[in-house]
Amino acid sequence: MDKITLSLLTEFSGEFGIDDETEPERFEQFAAWLVVRRHFTESTFLPSDLHTGGPNDTGIDAIGVIVNNNLVTDVDSVEELLEQNGFLDVTFVFIQAERSSHFDGAKIGNFGYGVRDFFGETQLPRNEAIKGYDEIMSAIYARAGKFKPGNPACHMYYVTTGSWQEDNNLTGRISTETSLLEDTNLFNNVEFVPVGAVEIQRLYRQAKNDITKEFSFDKRQSIPALDGVKEAYLGFIPASELLTVVTDEDGKLIKSLFYENIRDWQGYKGVNSEMRDTLDSDARDRFVLMNNGVTIIAHTLQLTGDHFTISGFNIVNGCQTCNVLHGNSDRLTDKVRVPLRLICTQDQGVVESIIKATNRQTEVKEDQFFAMTPFAKKLEEYFKAFPLERRLYYERRSNQYDSEPVEKQRIIVHQNLVRAVGAMFVGDAHITTKGFRTLRAQVGEKMFKDTDHMEPYYVAAHALYQLERLFRTKLDARYKAARYQILLAVRLRMGSEPLPSMSSNDMGVRCEAMIAQLWEMESDQLFTDAAIDIDDVAGPDWDRDSVRTEKVTSAIFQKFGQTYHGKRQEKAVTAAE
Repeated sequence: MDKITLSLLTEFSGEFGIDDETEPERFEQFAAWLVVRRHFTESTFLPSDLHTGGPNDTGIDAIGVIVNNNLVTDVDSVEELLEQNGFLDVTFVFIQAERSSHFDGAKIGNFGYGVRDFFGETQLPRNEAIKGYDEIMSAIYARAGKFKPGNPACHMYYVTTGSWQEDNNLTGRISTETSLLEDTNLFNNVEFVPVGAVEIQRLYRQAKNDITKEFSFDKRQSIPALDGVKEAYLGFIPASELLTVVTDEDGKLIKSLFYENIRDWQGYKGVNSEMRDTLDSDARDRFVLMNNGVTIIAHTLQLTGDHFTISGFNIVNGCQTCNVLHGNSDRLTDKVRVPLRLICTQDQGVVESIIKATNRQTEVKEDQFFAMTPFAKKLEEYFKAFPLERRLYYERRSNQYDSEPVEKQRIIVHQNLVRAVGAMFVGDAHITTKGFRTLRAQVGEKMFKDTDHMEPYYVAAHALYQLERLFRTKLDARYKAARYQILLAVRLRMGSEPLPSMSSNDMGVRCEAMIAQLWEMESDQLFTDAAIDIDDVAGPDWDRDSVRTEKVTSAIFQKFGQTYHGKRQEKAVTAAE
């Protein structure tokens, strides 16, 4: 392995806390993280969740399944996302990672055969990780009638530390494997990408650094000084110039730029279809008069003549326009222009007000707007106030810690914190996955209220952090399916008395004691005992479906002398204070 790639691998391993794993295992996770981030940049994820390498891996070292812009690692999420959106937009990503300095035709063939086996009749022995992703895949194709805009995409990445030279034998083998997958008629498109050392380094730097773009913007008018706004411009930009801002070196749209644009790409229907028709007609020059335009908010901006350089920016309005222009780039002429608002500010309040004004809230993106609430901001700062060795990071905004030297396991994304708090302090451990929509509806009612104490949220986050660490070190991976049931048992083991309200001072005192217990050197035993509790109440032969039930939640409470009352529980607890 060359020194640069080895250095990047070492840095990556430290950030994700996998230094103790073997180099092949670390490299497989490194490759998975780099590759999947090309397709999914919405939030922080752990590459260990994607890792499938090892005995009986069928030639596949990692798998990423992206459904409706969500990285799916649990089969229950498929139905949840279908219920939320009414459709399934699916991308499969497969990775084979080799530390060798050359590309091997035989291994390319084995990789392709393993992917075909994954989607076909099972011939090869499979490990548990492959079986888990097979279950997700089967659940997706069982709902094929809901695919949008078409069948899933399939991307295969063969990653080595060598140099890709366009060898005819290798390109021929890749073409064969791609054609065999296309012949299954399961996919909208199939892509096989060889990734060498140079590409590894480029992908790593692209993932770590803020995006910086340069473009010309001559037809503009500056806006007079505004509070909280450093600079702002209104005008019209050539559509082709705008595309250079929103696409990467390969000409693909950079999806992360549209994260603050609440409405994702809606496909060619309604106004989007009309925009395409306009670009395909003699009226394309009038596009600028018929379009609402694009809004860009940048953290930094430099202007030289008509030449702009922006960094740390987001497209907060204009996702539909950019997708239509990108999909019809061959129809663009120099006369096709787009209205553009370019705003430079580092005032988060200004950013939030502009986002709210230029987007309509949808059910799918509720969590994004929660990030703007005072409680979310206070929670973020509370987590940072702990000593470095005890510190966790609440990811209030997507990817906010990407450019910081933060151990990724210590980052707690909002949805996982909702699940952990819902299990430990609301007591609804059985609706943390399949019923997450119901649990999320309790944000602002039973949890994440402005009057709540901060301590319960740190307890839940730290317990989840410790549990995930134990899954990597000593706790059997089968317990991952019951992680939130284990968290409930952990909380009850730390004190089985009925909980006071989240806003009471007594809750703060109780949770301070829990924090001390979690910090103790012997706290690992607390989690392993809680795992045994799950076996006791659910039976030794429990599976994912049987353990995630209200019956098991009730049994956990009963084991510690409490009664689970479902929706009535909050009243019962209040009465017990």
